[in-house]
Amino acid sequence: MKTKKLDLRQILSANIKEQRQNLGISQEKLAEMAGLSWQTVNSIECQRTWVSDNTLEALAAVFKIETFQLLMPQETRIALSLNSTETLRKLAEAKKDYDNTFAEIYSNAT
Repeated sequence: MKTKKLDLRQILSANIKEQRQNLGISQEKLAEMAGLSWQTVNSIECQRTWVSDNTLEALAAVFKIETFQLLMPQETRIALSLNSTETLRKLAEAKKDYDNTFAEIYSNAT
């Protein structure tokens, strides 16, 4: 079985760019918010440099996500979010069933 090699620089670059664009901010603004230079942000997004743990934590803090999420391939993040959405949907259905059952029991008892 052939597996696709994960290039962490490519994954990190794509995730930072995606998160930055979701916030609608420039590399310069991201750098300012994270306490970095814009050259550092640009070098990370262009896959020219790797990051320290402090830089990774600062970027994750700006995006209000967990640090590990910046290192997850997009396909994995999408699958996890879909699973979370599906879980929430099932929980909402279970709560609705519970509420309906409780209402029925309550009305029969009164």
